[in-house]
Amino acid sequence: MSALIVAALLGVASAGIIRVPIQKTVSLKEIAKGVENQVTGFKESAPLGGDANVPIADFQNAQYYGPIKIGGQDFQVIFDTGSANLWVPGKNCSFFKCWLYPKYDETKSKDFKADGRKFEVQYGSGPVEGIFNQDTVTVGGVDVKGQTFAEISTVSFGPLNIAFAMGKFDGLLGLGFNTISQYHIPTPFEQMISQKLIDEPVFAFYLSGESGSSGELTLGGTDKAHYTGELVSVPLTNESYWEVSLDGLKYGDDTVVTSSTKAIIDSGTSLLAGPSDQVAKIAAKAGATSLMGKEWVVNCSTISSLPDLDITLGGKPFTLTATDYVVQAGGQCLFAFMGIDIPAPAGPLWIMGDVFMRKYYSVFDYGNKQMQFAPVAKAAKSSADILI
Repeated sequence: MSALIVAALLGVASAGIIRVPIQKTVSLKEIAKGVENQVTGFKESAPLGGDANVPIADFQNAQYYGPIKIGGQDFQVIFDTGSANLWVPGKNCSFFKCWLYPKYDETKSKDFKADGRKFEVQYGSGPVEGIFNQDTVTVGGVDVKGQTFAEISTVSFGPLNIAFAMGKFDGLLGLGFNTISQYHIPTPFEQMISQKLIDEPVFAFYLSGESGSSGELTLGGTDKAHYTGELVSVPLTNESYWEVSLDGLKYGDDTVVTSSTKAIIDSGTSLLAGPSDQVAKIAAKAGATSLMGKEWVVNCSTISSLPDLDITLGGKPFTLTATDYVVQAGGQCLFAFMGIDIPAPAGPLWIMGDVFMRKYYSVFDYGNKQMQFAPVAKAAKSSADILI
């Protein structure tokens, strides 16, 4: 399996916008094997003026990560719109739990403040545990003072621990709403707004699917160079995840979604995920074959004949072609769909992961409680041409 690695650029703050270069981590095939657990269990529960840009780069067509600092110490974190806490390994995390990743050390920071509340997130394969503390978090060269974050001491053995060991990321920075963060702790983005570090309460993802190209996360504004045409607005239906109304989904001439349901826009999920029966219907029409009940593949020679996937979000139409939703993975063509069955009231729902976000520049408008989309500029090389 070839590995496509794009070096992360240093985050640079400019007047009006924070830019963070982002990269990808963990092969899509590995993510596909465990994405059902990841999606159903990888989200946190809540038991109790300028702009900024961050570079995001692409590694093996999976999750996107980029650089931050905590107390002046460097970390690479996944920027995840489907969760809302910030965590990195702490100095007490053992080798077999946190491997050789950098570990936060409060003795190296002048801004550290103890918190002490317990942090525990239940992922599909087990818990991630630690304690909360406070420090200055630097994103794209902008300092967020007094940010509460979790120092991890335990990562459960199993698929999550293996993915952590294989990945290029050190932790996770949630960009959802604090309603889904533990103790309702404000996210770094929400703190940027309250501390008046950015001009506009928006952030946007440009996820390049082009081989050898990086992506970018911008905070406090958007970048016209990354999209074509005009941004289309879709109102949120819930302020927890970035949830919108899914009014229709057609695969070729076949109607898959027959009544309005929900969809979330999730940078922390690689694939397109939906109810198992609906995904199976799409896979059958595509002639896809299930491998071990987890991932689907199609005959690479049939890609040009596969139909479009037409998606209606908040009354607005969006289209993915076969070159958007089929990914070449070493000699196989991965059909980038995954069945998930989330019960009410959270489900049923569809998750528009990176497969959708690579096609459409995605603006998360916190101030107006809406999503905005436009086709990415220079439509990057299709995901079907990316070797992973």
